[in-house]
Formats: sequence, structure tokens, C-alpha cells
Amino acid sequence: MNASPVISTSQLTRRFGTFVAVRDVNLRVERGTIFGLLGPNGSGKSTIIRMLCGLLPVSHGQATVLGEDVRLRPEAIKRRIGYMSQKFSLYSDLSSRENLEFYGRVYGLPPQRYREREEAVVAWTGIAPYIDRPAGNLSGGWKQRLALACALIHEPELVFLDEPTAGIDPVARRELWDLLFDLSHRGITLFVTTHYMDEAERCSHVGYIYLSRMVALGRPQELKNMPSVTPPGTRRWEMRAAEPLDLLARARRQPAVLDATLFGDTIHLLAEEQWTAERLQRELGSGDPTVLVRPIAPTLEDVFVTLTREQVQQGVA
Repeated sequence: MNASPVISTSQLTRRFGTFVAVRDVNLRVERGTIFGLLGPNGSGKSTIIRMLCGLLPVSHGQATVLGEDVRLRPEAIKRRIGYMSQKFSLYSDLSSRENLEFYGRVYGLPPQRYREREEAVVAWTGIAPYIDRPAGNLSGGWKQRLALACALIHEPELVFLDEPTAGIDPVARRELWDLLFDLSHRGITLFVTTHYMDEAERCSHVGYIYLSRMVALGRPQELKNMPSVTPPGTRRWEMRAAEPLDLLARARRQPAVLDATLFGDTIHLLAEEQWTAERLQRELGSGDPTVLVRPIAPTLEDVFVTLTREQVQQGVA
């Protein structure tokens, strides 16, 4: 692996007048990794991508992408990266093939090279059956495959994907992620924003941004091991019951239960460590033998809920 990072920022900041959209962000993304950026709407995720792509000037700080300074050589960066926007941005009245041809011309691919790349991305994304269909008539999942094919037509080293699976069905989401894993295996670096916790779990590294500030950065397991996520003297449990809402109400009335959340037909609890599985079943499950209790590790959702609450308590705004 190349020792130099594909993306490196120091105190990266973007202001719009008096409003600070991104504040002092430091991050490092290594080649061939999948970096996931998460955070609530309006926290600065898309602004970071636009600065790194050279589409938005940096107000303060430094950023390099593929060894190029985003302030000094944004055009050199654009030729080496791919970008897939949050919303479908291709030409709906053009066919899939015509959209690919358009992007091939934008990137200045010679005719022979374009034909080679078209054949490669069409085969890889599986869009051949829809190659002559208007892009606007494709389903959400196939639109995203076409958008990814267009982003890859010029064989970029780094691809930015801004919420690539928003609005598509679970099967299409999984299939798109299979394609992303394959890209990463080929050495292409991916920078992905997402709201889905299961997608964050699939990233090799994750950053969490809250109201313009990067509040956590690391591998998913490193973030789950943060002391504040499961504080000393506490344990996390899962309880499964026929009536989970009744169980949730009882749990939230217990002072020793520090957090209780509904997960499908189960309850996830953060409780003081003196509460054993037997005590949880006896006092929260009312002795019902069908109530199942087991210890669990924290999830990334637990991490981000904890971090968000910390920021709110600190009065970050």
C-alpha cells in the first residue's frame, strides 16, 4: 500500500459569510479503503466533499487529494476522481449509452479508450440490458448503477459517493455495496456519506461529523470501544419479548437502566453492571420465562447516539 494518504486535511474550514459549515476538520484516508462519513443533515458532509473535489473554495486550512493541493490544482484533481451526487443528476431524456458517451467526452477520452471503458463499466455494473433505455425510465437501483458507471468511465483513482443508496430498495442497496467492495478490492479509494448504520459498519474507517465538527474518527470497532459508549460500571443487554413496547416502558422507569431503545422486536439496554441477566428477566420481564436476555456489544448506532448526546450536553452549536 502506498504510504502517502489519498486524502489529507488539516484544520479544513468552510464559511458562508458568518456561518461556519465545516470547522477545523482533520482526516486522513488511505489508498484502497472505504471511508464512511456520517452525521445529521446539515452537519457539513456534502460541503466537505465539494471542497475535496475542488468545487468549493477552502476558507481556511489545508487539504490534499491524490497528492494535489485543492487550493492550487483543483483541475488536476478533477481529472483523477469520480463523483456520484446525492441526487440523480444524469440526463433523463438520454439513454444510458448516451449518458456514458457524454461523460466520456467530458473527460476527453479518445474514441478507442472510450470504447474499452464503456465495455468495462457496462459489464461490471450489469447495465447492458438497459443500455438503450432512457435514463429517466430506470428504477432507482439501476439509475444508481448507471450513475456509478458514469463516475467510473475515466478510470478514477478515488470516487466520492454522496449518499449513493438513498431512496433505493434493500436488495439494490446490497447489490450496489457489492460493487463498491469490488472497487475497493481493485485498489480504488471510496469516500462515502451515508445515514444507514449497516453501511457504516461496512466501511473500513468512519468519521462522525456533528454541526460542522468532526467528533469521532477511526475504525468501527475502535469507535465502539470508546469508554463513553459503554461507561465503566455498565453493561449492554438485549431483551426479546412478545410485547416489547411494554418491556420498553418498564425499562425506562428503572433508574438503573441508563438507556433503552427499541430494535424491532427486541429492546437494547444500557444498565448498571450489578443488573444481571436473571435480575433483568425477573424485574423487567416480570418473571416471564419466554423473555430472553443476552449480553451484546455496542453498535455504531449506539456510538453515534452517545456522541450526539455528548455534543448536546456540551452545548455545541
